[in-house]
Amino acid sequence: MKRITELPIFERPREKLLEKGAAALSDLELLAVLLGSGTKKHDVMAVAGRILKVLDAGNEKLSLGELRKIEGVGPAKAALIAAAMEFARRRIKPEGLKISFPADVLPLISHLADRKQEHFLCISLNGANEVIASRVISVGLVNKTQVHPREVFADPITDRATAIIIAHNHPAGGLTPSKEDIEVTRQLKAAGETLGIRLTDHIIFNQKDYYSFLEHGDI
Repeated sequence: MKRITELPIFERPREKLLEKGAAALSDLELLAVLLGSGTKKHDVMAVAGRILKVLDAGNEKLSLGELRKIEGVGPAKAALIAAAMEFARRRIKPEGLKISFPADVLPLISHLADRKQEHFLCISLNGANEVIASRVISVGLVNKTQVHPREVFADPITDRATAIIIAHNHPAGGLTPSKEDIEVTRQLKAAGETLGIRLTDHIIFNQKDYYSFLEHGDI
């Protein structure tokens, strides 16, 4: 990862935001803007990357203490990130978003399209096909070992969800489902039928497009 001083002016997060708007920035760049600067030992992009790695692992309710354990994060930066996350939780919630078509899910997951590892998500839905919650279940290759029904359905059961949508990114760029993707889908669909929670779709996505098992008649 390049240090911020190594980036051309127009590629630096703050300047890019001012020129193109916040929506044009990656999660890493947005975090860098929030942090403002790094420390003498830690470049702001490196610090932002460490925070993002922890968040991507599914720990989206970091306490101040947990934030301060991240290398390069002191009291001021920990307080800033904690405040930003709490504000987002209060104001920008996915709950209530109605999923009528597979593409309706993309606003909840597209921010993970640029990740270098596969991120597997589960979206809980109520009886009206409205989003209850969206969560990262695992980070790494999608297979039966890491994506076990126990891990996938634990929160939807607590949510009292009637259905779920699963999704994961393909860092390599291609959207064709692998044998593992197909097997995981089959396994989770069977588990959902036993639990009374329908698996309505599995979406594979990258930075340009998506593949829906439902749209292709694979589920």
